[in-house]
Amino acid sequence: RIIQWKNGDTTNGQVVAGGKGQGNRLNQLDGPTNVLLDKDTDSLIICDQGNQRVVRWSHRSGTTQGE
Repeated sequence: RIIQWKNGDTTNGQVVAGGKGQGNRLNQLDGPTNVLLDKDTDSLIICDQGNQRVVRWSHRSGTTQGE
């Protein structure tokens, strides 16, 4: 899972990708190693090493899974 932490808040992280357990479905990750922020599309681009894939997780659409 990928957790977002707001500046100054060390106790209330928010899951922004994954969070449905380890696996290979679009709402799961398996060993994410790198995350990039695409500011143009307000998406996270995640290297999901365990699944040998790269997924895009959009914030803009409020989605609960990658594509």
